Amino acid sequence: MAARRKLIAGNWKMNGLKADGLDLASDLAGRLTGAGTVAFDMLVCPPFPLLFPVGDAISGSPLALGAQDCHAKTSGAHTGDVSPAMLTDAGCRYVILGHSERRADHAESDAQVAAKAAAAHKAGLIAIICVGETEAQRDAGQANAVVASQLKGSIPEGATAANTVIAYEPVWAIGTGKTATPDDVKAMHAHIRAELAGKTADPEAVRVLYGGSVKPGNAAELMAVENVDGALVGGAALKADDFWAIATSCR
Repeated sequence: MAARRKLIAGNWKMNGLKADGLDLASDLAGRLTGAGTVAFDMLVCPPFPLLFPVGDAISGSPLALGAQDCHAKTSGAHTGDVSPAMLTDAGCRYVILGHSERRADHAESDAQVAAKAAAAHKAGLIAIICVGETEAQRDAGQANAVVASQLKGSIPEGATAANTVIAYEPVWAIGTGKTATPDDVKAMHAHIRAELAGKTADPEAVRVLYGGSVKPGNAAELMAVENVDGALVGGAALKADDFWAIATSCR
């Protein structure tokens, strides 16, 4: 099997106005274009209002565009929601689904995440499905069981390496400055890889990203861990120098 190509994805969350987003995306697109052949794919996921302007700014560059969520329906009376077709219309290739902040703040269930992922696939989007345990769950020895349950409930039928990416983000390490040790990450990513058998058509080819306080200082060590196929980056994705340093740590 060919080596899995690293994916470095930036989740901007609820940050950035138009000018900020255009500056950041244009900077990254320029760096990526000028770098020529690189060992990674790069993705930015701005807030919904910035998708069209950012998409226009990076059009024609190797920098990919993604969204932070979508609805499971194609259209209808769903005030405040955005359909997968609207995302593809904005130029998106990816969509983040089931992020812990969506699961916690919006009470999203595994079944809802699976329905969104199925809708994203139907629209031609690559779904980045997020899983991860809380600190209390890890301390109670439940981390593996929690992640296995999330994978089972959140991955829809028809998932493949071409339309699905998994992102492991220990909830206790998101925005806290805490980072799982390389050994912790290795063990969990091996567990996820094993759990993907029977849930995707080609489990060995599915990319599994690590997220949770990834920054330039720890990126190279984390990206070198077995079964780590890239990173889902939060705060550091808002600074071009930091995000680029994370990406170029991939070998």
